[in-house]
Amino acid sequence: MTGADELVEWVDDDDRLIEVVPRSRMRAENLLHRSVAVIVTTTDGRLVVQRRADHKDLFPGWWDIGAGGVVAAGEDLTTAACRELAEELGVAVDVTELDDLGVGRHDDDQAREICRVFSVTSDGPFVAVDGEASEIRTVDPDEFTALVAREPFLPGSLALLLPHVPRLVAESAVRRDLDAPPTM
Repeated sequence: MTGADELVEWVDDDDRLIEVVPRSRMRAENLLHRSVAVIVTTTDGRLVVQRRADHKDLFPGWWDIGAGGVVAAGEDLTTAACRELAEELGVAVDVTELDDLGVGRHDDDQAREICRVFSVTSDGPFVAVDGEASEIRTVDPDEFTALVAREPFLPGSLALLLPHVPRLVAESAVRRDLDAPPTM
């Protein structure tokens, strides 16, 4: 099944199934659907960001804070998160490694989604397996701030994921400090 023919669940404001529809209809009519996103930080506190491929149906060439996407009809949210992480960044994780950060909602003229947000710590290697990402970078907080100032980022990504980033980077730094041998 091609991406446009992929079946997705059109849901109501309470995340209840209305109808299973082709992805192409969901996009054309901007129907509310489920999505997942995984924020990846490295053990040294860097954030993994990716630039979307130029062939993407929405926001081609724009940057994204997380690996993620539309949940297929009948697909479990954690399974979808693991799938997206493997496809977009080449990172294989077990569902037990995902930290569930909660659910958010984003609505604009391009997409309407109820998004389950996860995080995971990984040092890669990061590889764009399915061609959905054209570039992957690990950035420290200053590099991230500079990148956001000069490059377009997905509006939903900024709205739903950015609030979690400072805490995750801080937690990575604390873990790194706790793992470091004491200095004398």
